[in-house]
Amino acid sequence: MRELKILFQNNREWIRARLEKDQVYFSRMAEAQDPLYLWIGCSDSRVPANEIVGLEPGELFVHRNVANLFPHTDFNCLSVLEYAIDLLKIKHVIVCGHYGCGGVKAAMEDHHLGLVDNWLRNIRDVYARNREELDGIPDQKERTNRLAELNVIQQVLNICHTTIVQGAWERGQSVAVHGWIYDMSTGGLKDLDCCLSNIDQVESIYRIRLSRKKTTS
Repeated sequence: MRELKILFQNNREWIRARLEKDQVYFSRMAEAQDPLYLWIGCSDSRVPANEIVGLEPGELFVHRNVANLFPHTDFNCLSVLEYAIDLLKIKHVIVCGHYGCGGVKAAMEDHHLGLVDNWLRNIRDVYARNREELDGIPDQKERTNRLAELNVIQQVLNICHTTIVQGAWERGQSVAVHGWIYDMSTGGLKDLDCCLSNIDQVESIYRIRLSRKKTTS
């Protein structure tokens, strides 16, 4: 446990620095959270969500997993989304991938990694749907980065296909789902011009009629 003592030391220094700036910082944080944004990002330790967008704790609700995926059958992802939209009333869902993503790179290779291979199958599906474009990119790094972008766009669509988001839209709740990419080499964010904020932007096959008209007898 000795190698972990530095973390407790860092924690004490962090508390001291926070209290020097704001004596009621922690008591205020303990009362409630009121974020406007849900961040769905990669677990990569080099992608600190709050720091990238300059937000304080309590301002960004965060869910992270390998390669920033949102599979339709993942109850962890669905629970986070439902909590954020139905209870926290967030207004923006941000799916943020990053260039140089190890998960995306691994999904393009054929060697066995273990359980994660089943998770990365979702990215292989994205590759399969965009094979012509991706195979036309000769540079491996550029091809991987483009797949990272396409993966983000697919996860944005997956989120908008849920009854959670469509239910919010039907209630008149303002929710927009965005797709971004983070470039670790520069620290910059790139907007992928992928933003859905109403049911009309969703393909008809994915639209779900959540309310039923009453019939008279």
